Amino acid sequence: MRTIRKIEQSIHRIKKRKKVAAYARVSMESERMQHSLSAQVSYYSSLIQKNPDWEYAGVYADYGISGTGIKKRQDFQRMLEDAEAGKIDIILTKSIQRFARNTVDLLQTVRRLKEQGVEVWFEKENIHTMSGDGELMMTILASFAQEESRSISENVRWRVKKRFEKGIPNGHFRIYGYRWKGDQLVIIPSEAAIVKRIFQNFLDGKSRLETEREFAAEGIKTRNGCQWLDSNIKKILTNITYTGNLLLQKEYITDPITKHRKKNRGELMMYYVENTHEAIIDKATFDYVQQEMARRRELGPLANKALNTSCFTGKIKCGICGKSFVHCIRHDRGGAEVWICQSHKVRNCRCSMKGAIPAKVLNEECAAVLGLAEFDGKVFLDRVEKILVPEHHTMIFYLKDGWAVTRHWVSTAKKDCWTDEYKDRQRDWMRNYMANGKGTRFSPFTTRVRCAVCGHAFRRCKQRKKQGISVHWRCGQGGKCSSLSVREEDLMKIAADAMGLEAFDGDRFREEIDFMEAGAEDQITIHFKDGRIQTVPWTKPKKQGTRHTETYKEYMSQLGKKRWTPERKQRMSEQMKALRKERGENWQRQ
Repeated sequence: MRTIRKIEQSIHRIKKRKKVAAYARVSMESERMQHSLSAQVSYYSSLIQKNPDWEYAGVYADYGISGTGIKKRQDFQRMLEDAEAGKIDIILTKSIQRFARNTVDLLQTVRRLKEQGVEVWFEKENIHTMSGDGELMMTILASFAQEESRSISENVRWRVKKRFEKGIPNGHFRIYGYRWKGDQLVIIPSEAAIVKRIFQNFLDGKSRLETEREFAAEGIKTRNGCQWLDSNIKKILTNITYTGNLLLQKEYITDPITKHRKKNRGELMMYYVENTHEAIIDKATFDYVQQEMARRRELGPLANKALNTSCFTGKIKCGICGKSFVHCIRHDRGGAEVWICQSHKVRNCRCSMKGAIPAKVLNEECAAVLGLAEFDGKVFLDRVEKILVPEHHTMIFYLKDGWAVTRHWVSTAKKDCWTDEYKDRQRDWMRNYMANGKGTRFSPFTTRVRCAVCGHAFRRCKQRKKQGISVHWRCGQGGKCSSLSVREEDLMKIAADAMGLEAFDGDRFREEIDFMEAGAEDQITIHFKDGRIQTVPWTKPKKQGTRHTETYKEYMSQLGKKRWTPERKQRMSEQMKALRKERGENWQRQ
């Protein structure tokens, strides 16, 4: 028997090429390092393009950037973005040190790439991150690279220390008022004049805030074209470099990996080098300014003349966030003076302290604690150390003799601020506000329709009906007044006819008519702004009921017959006989 064998056509599958990129980096900016980086880029470009199984995806290179971090390496970040976009399958790099010297950054980056299916090859260590033991070896070697970076940093720190001992600064730092000319600081006259003015303002008793406002008014800018701030002025006043001397190692790096800088407050030795450059401010003036700053710091806000201070300034402390209470005037309550926690004047306040302390209550409580008939600010400053507010309506007075007195108070600020004068002012404002139609919910008739019976203003009332919403105007006294309500459409028609208009116009109504008197049984009176008075006859329309159709009448008749059965008639008859027998002859009246 013949056998038949089916021969299928074989399809030649083209092997997909891997998209390969490379990363190179040098940490120092020098001519030799630049050649090294160029050599790395050329080497990897040639290596990738020679391999027939690879597709060239580019070479990413960072020049003059340390490997202890990845945030500042722009090409490194661009490479990661391209890898996540699917443009890279394999990344080649010379060694772990070129890729990252920080163990945490290295592991996080490699794992992030592995999740995207991207493999990293470290040539020197012969490690492929997709292999089984790749991550273990990479972790060990990365730790060595990190420690090597730390060792290099210690060597650099030792070299910088030796420079400090010789009185040589570590690089050319930027300072307002000077420029570097070679290795020498040279004065810039225009900037030096600003520095002298800052010191002179402080010696004249002006605060830093006053100097800031003065420079802003005159348009004086910093070297970068920015406005002078309190922090900038403080740096000028505390920088000893303006005396012609240098103080070296005022800051130091706490960790070579994180590069975190910290102000030197005695942790490391500082080096004072005299007469290194020309002075802008003499040393005696500088020392006096430091003493004055310390004195003002001790006084706190009371030393700042630019602030509106009182005896309570800096004395009242919040028991929740620890900040001081500040003085405020509430114009929405007739100019009431209160003290509130400073945190509440900042956006996204996290302090849970509620309410404010009225100035009147504060004075009364202080007088009671000090045993005074009336509050005296001088006595308060002499005897009270501070006032702690642990919660609303509670104050703890800490006296300078060691005693602590707790006081609980009740606020009457809202009641006190509503004086007769303030009430009249608010009424006038509200009346004008509504009458002028400034609020979107106010009608042209608001406050302009008055009751002819009692004189009160009419109010707008809405009523839902099957035909829609019915709008009426009624006396604000409600059931206490016998006046009649008026439909809004009737008011509009009468007002339009009085003004000689075909349709009602709200703006014209406000301009020409002062008010309307309504609610009487036979008329509506219109008072114009020019003095004219017009009386219009009006009769309240009768309520119109809904006429029932013949079909509806027949339906109700059949429904009554269906419900009024003989059994129900007999039951109702028996109930009425029992009721008459119980009540007697006068059963209907009861």
